Amino acid sequence: MTRPITAGVDDSQESLAALDWAGREAVRRGLPLRVVHAWRYAQSLTTADRDTQHGWVSEGVAEAVRAVSGRHRALEVSVDVVEGEAVHELARAAAEAEMLVLGSRGHGPVLGFLLGSVGQQVIAEASRPVVLVRAGDQPAAEAAGRDVVVGQHGDPEDSAETLRFAFETAAARGAAVRAVRAWTLPPVFAYSPGSLRLLDDAGGLEPYERQALADALRPWRERFPEVPVAEQVEMGSAGQVLLSAAGRAQLMVVGRRAHRTAVGARIGSVAHGMLHHAECPVAVVPHE
Repeated sequence: MTRPITAGVDDSQESLAALDWAGREAVRRGLPLRVVHAWRYAQSLTTADRDTQHGWVSEGVAEAVRAVSGRHRALEVSVDVVEGEAVHELARAAAEAEMLVLGSRGHGPVLGFLLGSVGQQVIAEASRPVVLVRAGDQPAAEAAGRDVVVGQHGDPEDSAETLRFAFETAAARGAAVRAVRAWTLPPVFAYSPGSLRLLDDAGGLEPYERQALADALRPWRERFPEVPVAEQVEMGSAGQVLLSAAGRAQLMVVGRRAHRTAVGARIGSVAHGMLHHAECPVAVVPHE
């Protein structure tokens, strides 16, 4: 089954930037573009009936779609205007997509990417990658020689889906991947005879971390030999290290552990920090 690139749109400038981004990505990957808008009947706000309101909404979406279709004449585009709760409908659309692309307000004078916003809830619920795009996103940044930056952590299987997404995206764009692994000194009680032996064999903490990154990248280097790869291992918190690399990225790719806690689904502190502060588009990839 061919999965489309899906863009969730509303009437914001951020969602129009997301639609443009999704259209370009669909062309690069040779995939169809699906445009989804979720709306609710506002019975108390107007005398217009449900059909009339649906017509207004549909025309607004159609206008945005005409613009992106005009820029990409050969692009196959479908539009779904669905009545329902936005988070539920967008998460359902994401499950059927190669990725879901949404607009992001990013950081602002109050709380930035606001806790409880639709985009953040969708990311927490989505079973597929979700890309957040700012209103000021420019296509020129994709052609300026910037890297697709990806955060790698843990063992190779922990970041396999995140690395897969980064390499596939870089291959479609003719871009390089910059793989970033952050490390910190473990607390004394975390040391064990087994871990000390591994560190001794590797020659110390930093060489151990460099080898761990190389091991995680090896299968993806072999699968995508045409993609240049830069490896960055740096001491510091993952959020700080990744944010320092985001300034020279055309896309930031981070993972999100796809499980629910007692208080519901979460996106994780690293992904949350990137959504708050990274100026480039941010892809959040769920993994087990």
